[in-house]
Amino acid sequence: MILFLVRLVLNALALMLVAYLIPGIGLSGFGTAVIAALVIGLVNALVRPLVELLSLPVTILTLGLFSLVINAAMFGLAAWFVPGFTIVGFGPAFWGALLYTVFAWLVSSFVGGKE
Repeated sequence: MILFLVRLVLNALALMLVAYLIPGIGLSGFGTAVIAALVIGLVNALVRPLVELLSLPVTILTLGLFSLVINAAMFGLAAWFVPGFTIVGFGPAFWGALLYTVFAWLVSSFVGGKE
């Protein structure tokens, strides 16, 4: 449980950094960032596998590049669910999702371990 909370807080901080670095992404505060990080995790765990399965032919046709579009769409979907977390347009969603993925990967590699 402690490891989950540490990862959640670090991912929220990473999301705040993404919002700071990418124009077009906004967060109203740290509490919103924590909720948004949780929603991003839920969307990636529950919705993303179905979307990837349904778009598999397009992903194969584009040699996997369409998965970047799916990543941006899931990031935008999470912003749609969380009040105070805004993304204006596809460009900020694309670059924000890409940067957040890198930060979340770094958090996972440094925190490590499984519960």
